[in-house]
Amino acid sequence: MEIAHALDGLDDRPWSAVSHAYGAADGLPDLLRALAGPDDDAADEALSELYGCVLHQGTVYAATVETVPFLARIAAAGHRTADVLALLGGMAESEDDHAVAPGAVREAVARQVPLLLPLLDADERDVRRWAAWAVAHSRASALVLPALRARWEREHDPAVRAEVLTAIARLDPALGAETAAGVLDVGRPAELRLAAVFAALDAGVPWSGAHHTVMLSVLPADPLMSAGTQPERGEPLCAVVEALLGRGGEAEREAAFALLDEALRDVREEVRSEARWAADRACMLSRSAPRRLLPGLLASVGAGAGGTPDERGLLGLASLFERLGPAAAQAAPALAPLAGRNPDRKDDHADRVLAALVLVAPADAVPLLARALGRRPRALNAAAGLHAPGDGVVLPYDDGLLDAVRRRLRCPDDLVGNEPWQLTRLLTAWGVRSAAALPELRAVLTRFPTQVAPAVAAIAAVRPPGERAAAAEALRPVAEAEPGGDGALIAAKALHALTGDDGPLLRCLARRLSEGPREVAEAASAAAELGPRAVPLAPALRAALSGPDDPLIHPVLDADTAIAGALCAVEGDTATAVAVLDSVLARTADDPWACWTAGRAARAAARTGPAGRPLTARLEALLTDPGRTPAAVLALCAVADPATLDRPALASAVLEAAEQDADPTGALDVLEVMGIGALPADCLRRLERLAEGDARIVRSGLENRIIRQDEAFRLRARALLASAGAGQG
Repeated sequence: MEIAHALDGLDDRPWSAVSHAYGAADGLPDLLRALAGPDDDAADEALSELYGCVLHQGTVYAATVETVPFLARIAAAGHRTADVLALLGGMAESEDDHAVAPGAVREAVARQVPLLLPLLDADERDVRRWAAWAVAHSRASALVLPALRARWEREHDPAVRAEVLTAIARLDPALGAETAAGVLDVGRPAELRLAAVFAALDAGVPWSGAHHTVMLSVLPADPLMSAGTQPERGEPLCAVVEALLGRGGEAEREAAFALLDEALRDVREEVRSEARWAADRACMLSRSAPRRLLPGLLASVGAGAGGTPDERGLLGLASLFERLGPAAAQAAPALAPLAGRNPDRKDDHADRVLAALVLVAPADAVPLLARALGRRPRALNAAAGLHAPGDGVVLPYDDGLLDAVRRRLRCPDDLVGNEPWQLTRLLTAWGVRSAAALPELRAVLTRFPTQVAPAVAAIAAVRPPGERAAAAEALRPVAEAEPGGDGALIAAKALHALTGDDGPLLRCLARRLSEGPREVAEAASAAAELGPRAVPLAPALRAALSGPDDPLIHPVLDADTAIAGALCAVEGDTATAVAVLDSVLARTADDPWACWTAGRAARAAARTGPAGRPLTARLEALLTDPGRTPAAVLALCAVADPATLDRPALASAVLEAAEQDADPTGALDVLEVMGIGALPADCLRRLERLAEGDARIVRSGLENRIIRQDEAFRLRARALLASAGAGQG
C-alpha cells in the first residue's frame, strides 16, 4: 500500500462522536496526517500524542478503534513501521477498556492482521520483531500461528527469533514450550535461550536443572530486553523469580532461591547487581526469602566471612535492610562501620546506612546516632518512627541520645526540616524517661507547638504535680491563642489530656467546624472522642453538615461521616447519624474511587448499633467490593437483625478480602469481633493458610511498610488462631 492512500476515508469517520482520554476525538485526523507526513519532528510529536490519548497509560477507548485501520495502513505502507506496530500491539494487548465494548480494540487489530502479516518478512529486523509482537497480541491464532511458524523456520536474527518464539508461546503455550525445548542448549544465542526459558515458564513446564543452567548462562540479562517488546519482563531475572514464586510450591520456591543465591555469588558485579534487585523483589513476595537469601546478599557485596563490604553495593542493599528490619540482623556487623563514619559532618551515605542499622539492630545504632545527631536526618526519621508511620518503630532509650536531643532543642534556630517532629516523637515514645527534657520542650513550645505540645503532655502526665502544673501553664496560652494553623488545636488537645480542662479545646473545635471539610472532619472526630462533654458543639456539628449545593467530593463526604459519628457519641442522636450515613453510602455506591470513604461510613454505621438497621441494604451492597467488605461486615454485625446474618458467608467474604490484599488488617478486625472460635473449620483453614503460607498477604501500599505490615498481619493471625484453639480446648 502506498502512503498516499493510507488515510483514504479519514474525514468520513465520526470522530466527534467518539472519545479518547481527553474527550472528543476531533483532533485525531490531524495527528494521523502528521504521523503519515514527511516531517519527522511532527511525526514524532504526533506519535507521542497518540499514545497519550488513544492508549493512555494502557487504557483504550472508542476512539482507539477508529484509529486502528489507519495505523495499520500507515505501517503496511512502510512509513515509521516499527513505531506504528508498537502502538498497535500495545492497543491489542490492553485489557483496560474505557467506554468501549471489552475486546473491541483487539478485534479491530485482528481485522487488520492480513495487512500486517507480510511485515513478518520485512527487510528491517526491528519491523519483523515488532510485527511478531503486534500480531500475536491480536489473538487471531488461526491466521497468525502459521505465519509465525513459517517465520521461525526462516529467521536467522537471534533477537527476532526470540520474539517469534515468544509470540508463538503467547498464542499456543504448549507449542511454545515444545519449540523452546529445542533451543535451550548453551550454544544458542542468549536472546533465544532467555525466550525459551520464559516459554517454558508460561506453559507451566516444571523447572529443571537445564532451566537453571540456561538462566545463569544468560546473565546479565537486562540488556537482552532492551527493545521493549515485553515491558513486564524488562528485568528478566526478577520475572523468572516472580514466576517461580507465583507457582506456590516448595520445590519452585527453593529453585528461585537457589538461582538467586548462585547469581549473588557470581564473580561479575553486573550479575550480582541484577541478582540483588531480584532478591529484593523476592523478599517482598516471600516470607522465607529474607532468611534464605541474606547470606548470599551479604556475600554479593563482599560482606561475608568477615570481609570488608563494597560501599556502593552495601548502599544498594540499605533500603532492603530497612524494610526487613530485625529480620536482617545478620547484616548489622557489615552496616556498622559505614554507619558510624564521619559523625562530625554530613555524610549522605553514612546516613542511609545508619537508617538501615536503626531498623535492623537498634541497640547498635544508638551510640552512632547520638554522636551524629543533627547530621543524620534519614536515620533520625527511622529512629522516630516517621520512616514508616504507624509501625511503632522507635529507638530504645539511651542516656547519651537523650543528652544529644536536649542539646539540639537548646538551639532551635539550628533545627531544620522534620527535626522538631523527629526529636519530639522520640521523646514522647520514651515517656517518663524523657522527663529531664521538659525544660527544653517548654522553652520551644511556642516555636513548634504542633510538634512539642503532645510531647509535653505525654511526659508531664506521669510526673509530680508541680511539673504537671508547669506543663499546663506552658500549654494554656498556646491553646487559647487565636486560630492560625494547627498549633492551637493540638495544644488544646494536649492541655485536655493533661488536665481534663476542655474549655480551650471546645473553642478550637467550634472554630474548626466553620472551616473547610478537612478541618470539619478533624474537629468532628475530636468531638466524638470527648463524648457528652462536647454537647455545646452539637449545633455547630449539625450546621457543618453538607447541603444540596455542596460539591459531592470525598472530603465533604468524609466530613459528613465524621459528624454522624460525633452526633452519636455526643448526644446519642442515632436518627440524624443514620440519615447522614444513608446519604453518604448512596453517594459512594457507584464511585470506584470512594472505597475508603465508603469504608469510613460503614465503620461509623457500626457505632449506631441496632438503630442503624435501615442501613442494612446499603451495607449489603458493599459486599461486592473486597476493599469495602470488612467495614461492611463489621457494620452488619452491629446493626442487622442477628437472625438474618449468614455468619459463615460473611466470614468467607472477609477472608477473601484478606486473600486479595484488599483490606487484610480490616479483615482481622472483623474476625475478632465475629468471634474466631465460632468460625467454621474451612474458614479457620483459610486463615491458617494466610498466617502460615509463604506468600506475603500484604503486597501493596508504601514500599517501606509492606514487609513489616505483612509480618504484623501474620503475628496477629497466628494469635487469633491460637485463641480459637484455646477456646476449643
